[in-house]
Amino acid sequence: MTDENKPKRDPVALKILELVTAAGLNNAVRPLDVAHAIAADRRKPSDPPNAWHRYLQAVNEQARALARKGEIEILRKGRPVDAAKPIKGVIKLTLPGGSWKPPKPEAEDDEEE
Repeated sequence: MTDENKPKRDPVALKILELVTAAGLNNAVRPLDVAHAIAADRRKPSDPPNAWHRYLQAVNEQARALARKGEIEILRKGRPVDAAKPIKGVIKLTLPGGSWKPPKPEAEDDEEE
């Protein structure tokens, strides 16, 4: 298949891959950050400040599609989740195979028994 016949990637998927790659192997990106970046790229003078919100669903859908293909991982509480199953709660996006771990709360260090 030549480059002309290849299906074009979704711009939202491209932005996810761009930001996740820029973050690096051991870092993660929030879908909210991707939506903000897309809104900033497409901002018009008449757009409201919360224009990013219209892109959030597309970011989540494209993130799941990329995760099913193995191009990224979706993390929930610092652990990879199955993109084929329903995901609830806060998620982050990262490159596959990274060793990203959520930061530990400082309060736990102070409590020793």
